[in-house]
Amino acid sequence: MWDNLSSHPAKCGSEGNGAINKDFMIGKIFKSIYYTIIGFIILVVLLLIVSTLPITGNYKVMTVISGSMEPKIKMGSVVVVKPADDYKIGDVITFGTISKTKSPTTHRINDIRVIDGKPIYITKGDVNNAPDTREVQKKDVIGKVLFDVPYVGYAVDFAKKPIGFALIIIVPAAVIIFDEARKIYNEIKKKKTKKAE
Repeated sequence: MWDNLSSHPAKCGSEGNGAINKDFMIGKIFKSIYYTIIGFIILVVLLLIVSTLPITGNYKVMTVISGSMEPKIKMGSVVVVKPADDYKIGDVITFGTISKTKSPTTHRINDIRVIDGKPIYITKGDVNNAPDTREVQKKDVIGKVLFDVPYVGYAVDFAKKPIGFALIIIVPAAVIIFDEARKIYNEIKKKKTKKAE
């Protein structure tokens, strides 16, 4: 009789520990996903802000829309660009016009010619067989590529669109609401379990 009574609570305790461990693991996984999403969204927002600040000599954030610089810079990467006083052979530069219809180009300086004391840059994509036909003047250079972040450009470009910008607000809000709902559900569940006991 005593053996049966003592074994029953032990079994309940074991099941309770299993439920607690399961909830703990779900919570941990959820928090990891949550912080990853929030971190990624913060990164995208920061890149958008930095790219629009009208400060002379400021860092610019550009999206690479072609594969001409692969494998060094993958298509869809974001490149962080900063103007320099001078550029040398081997530097990867971004040049050209920034507008709604035109995108700048990011290529490596393959050669430099000096005409009337002014440098003319001959550029080439790493994957291309021949140098670009267009010669680049210093005034057309936006800046030198400091570093790139692979594939983030797709997210940055998406975030510039109205639906993408809306999702930057909606996704974190949905995640926070879901997390709060889960906490409320767990509290109600705990109270019901206590009443049942």
